Amino acid sequence: MAYSLADRHEKERPEHLSDLLLRLARRSDGTITIRDIAITLQDRSFGAFLLVFSLPNLVPMPPGATLFLGLPLIFVAWQMLTSAQGRIYLPRRIANYGVGASTFQGAVNRLVPWLKRAETLVKPRFWFLETRFSERVLGLFALVLAIVVFLPIPLGNWLPALALAIIGFAHSQCDGFGVLIGTLVGLLSIAVAGFVVYTAGAVLLLVF
Repeated sequence: MAYSLADRHEKERPEHLSDLLLRLARRSDGTITIRDIAITLQDRSFGAFLLVFSLPNLVPMPPGATLFLGLPLIFVAWQMLTSAQGRIYLPRRIANYGVGASTFQGAVNRLVPWLKRAETLVKPRFWFLETRFSERVLGLFALVLAIVVFLPIPLGNWLPALALAIIGFAHSQCDGFGVLIGTLVGLLSIAVAGFVVYTAGAVLLLVF
């Protein structure tokens, strides 16, 4: 019962990502690994890692870059769909990768002001992902979006990456309304990608 009450309190008043990162940065005196970050995030690691791996796909990149940048998104979304523990599992080689405490603190200090501004837009509300099943359904949708990001579709990668960033950030803050907005953007992105593929196929049929 105590665990259930504590978990409910966490869902109603989750600690901001910026505060979590600051807390991790302050208590660290050695190397900060990806495992340390995942443990700190606990069951919000899915959303946070979706956000982190979506951001590089939102900046201009050379053609074909999404073939590499989309793979981490597929990995996180697949974990969201299949994980039995309700949190991300990282292979040892990836989990042990880390940076020095001073480097991590410097990165956090630069990121936190921007993160705090973004956190004013999200808050715990309309949270409908109370069960592991509902989170798996969202994970399946995130996996579809991640595959669209991965595929070399002209003009078809940015919008699904944006949808995953919105979903990830809202999920990490237990903002059901934000998750719904990200889902709508994701559906639009799938429609756009489908239209691009259909148009390209029609043009090729006409040419050949």
